Amino acid sequence: MQTVPFLLAQSGSNAAQQAGSVLWFLGLIVGGLLIFLFISILVVRQYKRCPSNRILVIYGRVGKDKSSKCLHGGGAFIVPLVQDYSYLSLEPIVIEVPLEGALSLNNIRVNAPATFTVAISTDPIIMQNAAERLLNLPIQVIREQAQDIILGQLRLVIATMSIEEINKDREKFMNLINKNVAEEINKIGLELINVNIRDITDESGYIQAIGKRAAADAINRAKVEVAEAEREGATGEAAAVRDKEVRVAAERAGAAEGQKLAEQKQRVAIAALEATAVQGEAQAQRDREITMAQRTAETLVAQKQAQQEQRVRVAEAEAAAVIGENTSKQRMAESQASLAEIQAEARRRAEVATAKAAEAISIAQREQELAKLAKEIVVPQEIEKQRITLAAEAEAEKRRREAQGEADAIMAKYEAEAKGVQLVMEAKAEGYRKLIAAAGSDPSVGPTLLLIEQLPKLVEQQVKAIQGVKIDKIVVWDNGNDGSGRNTTADFLSGMVGSLPKLHELAAQAGIELPPALGRLKPTDSPAPKQTPKPD
Repeated sequence: MQTVPFLLAQSGSNAAQQAGSVLWFLGLIVGGLLIFLFISILVVRQYKRCPSNRILVIYGRVGKDKSSKCLHGGGAFIVPLVQDYSYLSLEPIVIEVPLEGALSLNNIRVNAPATFTVAISTDPIIMQNAAERLLNLPIQVIREQAQDIILGQLRLVIATMSIEEINKDREKFMNLINKNVAEEINKIGLELINVNIRDITDESGYIQAIGKRAAADAINRAKVEVAEAEREGATGEAAAVRDKEVRVAAERAGAAEGQKLAEQKQRVAIAALEATAVQGEAQAQRDREITMAQRTAETLVAQKQAQQEQRVRVAEAEAAAVIGENTSKQRMAESQASLAEIQAEARRRAEVATAKAAEAISIAQREQELAKLAKEIVVPQEIEKQRITLAAEAEAEKRRREAQGEADAIMAKYEAEAKGVQLVMEAKAEGYRKLIAAAGSDPSVGPTLLLIEQLPKLVEQQVKAIQGVKIDKIVVWDNGNDGSGRNTTADFLSGMVGSLPKLHELAAQAGIELPPALGRLKPTDSPAPKQTPKPD
């Protein structure tokens, strides 16, 4: 009788153990389902898709030496606390540029109001520039930045072309605008879609005058062509009547020959068309094969990239699942060991996770502040640097043109002076020629008159020879005469005057004989040598 209660007690304890095992297993399943649901919700919420008219910009920790990651189309998983995202719109931006008073190459002010259509580019490099410089900026701010850049480039293009080139060669003008503007706006992440120059005018009315002149020339040419056509019509009618019979006979004679030649040309043309068709078909087939190969290669590349992203995401999900499974096993073991130890370990891990989350939040905030600082300070400084560069180039161009104008004025002045000197010399030469001609048979009359004309200047130069001599006081020790009947003082003064150039000697050196009214030179005989008396 005692064995029966013992068996009943033992069976009751086994049932309790089995019930506890079932409850533990059910709790494990419920915990795994909750973890899986949490991970699924996190993946769904953090996976962002990119529309076709936008660019998805992921910033934060996106890779080494990279400030952001840009995607056009597709999607990406945003890692919480480490990454964030934003969008850039690809919608076109219309910019009105009221350009007035731009200085052309020939210094004529030009007005060229235009409308530019730009948008954020999907090119990888330009798209990265847009992410760095235009992210989260209002459309109006982007429009103002692009307008300033476009206005400066328009003025630069107009400064390199004359007003005639702008009016005639519009294709060159548009090509230069497209090239310069596109290069500059690409630096901030924009691409040029369309340019519409509404009108080109100038303040002086030069373009309008060119148009009137062209219209007048066209009207005159039309009148001349009408007159020539009427003349040729009348002449042609007479020639047609004259050549009618001759041509009819010639045509009838050559009809058979022409028919044969036409048949021959027809056969040649058919053969050429067939050869061209075969060649075109072969070229089309080749282009089709090349295009299909390129599309196949692009499809394979896209598939490989999609497979790579899929493997990465699956690996991340499996890693998260393994982490959850390990965590569940650890909690189960800890619950079997000691509930108190589990609670203490859980509190410790919660504190560590909170500290790590706070650290990650601080890092993200710091990077966000750095990005904001770069956007608010670095970008305006770059814009100011470009504006200063353009202003300096415009000032240098202005100074160069002013210097060129001054040089042209100086050259014109020197040319005018040279022409004046040339006219004076030609007039003098003509006067000298008439003077020689008037002298007639006496060739010495002309030089004599010219020398007489220069006598005042010669006398002036003779006076200047002694006018600078300063004599404060002259003391003459004179004994009256020197034995020859002449006074010594008179000899001193005559010697001073005699030191002046002689007019007759100057004329003789020039080969000119002065008129008798000016006197003659007395021929001087060389003095005979004195004879020394011999001593007795």
